[in-house]
Amino acid sequence: MNIKEYFVSIFKGFYSLIKGMEVTGVELVTPKVTEQYPENRSTLKIPERFRATLELIYDENGYHKCIACRSCERNCPNQTIHIDTRMVDLPNGKKKMKLDKYMYDLGSCTFCGLCVQVCPTNAIAFSNDFEQAVFTREKLNKQLNYLPEKDEPAPAPAPAEKPAAPADAKPAEKPAPVEKKQEPEENKE
Repeated sequence: MNIKEYFVSIFKGFYSLIKGMEVTGVELVTPKVTEQYPENRSTLKIPERFRATLELIYDENGYHKCIACRSCERNCPNQTIHIDTRMVDLPNGKKKMKLDKYMYDLGSCTFCGLCVQVCPTNAIAFSNDFEQAVFTREKLNKQLNYLPEKDEPAPAPAPAEKPAAPADAKPAEKPAPVEKKQEPEENKE
């Protein structure tokens, strides 16, 4: 290293120091904005599209729309969702897949939204409840179907059949067919 390179490196270091102090000086004189977070919960505005935690959507009767198709589980890039299912017999003799457990690991979720986009019944959605701090990782594993599974309403009974005719009753006689009167044909010449 010669003398010229030595002084150039000293000049570059000094220029870098001045530039850093300029950025710090600007921040020193700008007005500060402090979020008073715990106290301002009532006025805190969270964007509507903010993705915080995944939740199963329940209707007013306590039913969810999940059909246990597992498309959300298959599309999750890091296996955050795990679905346990069971087969149930329906009253009409058919079998149907039912949701047993919908497990969600908030600690490994990337909040990409692929699970919500591929759900065919719109059964899951992201809430914007961002307060999810816990002390242990085990508390980040959540079961989303927290309400007990309700039985599906029984199908309506079939309409009552007509009572069978008594054995000694005569079957109703069919009326004799009515013969049509043929009109005489005219001679065509």
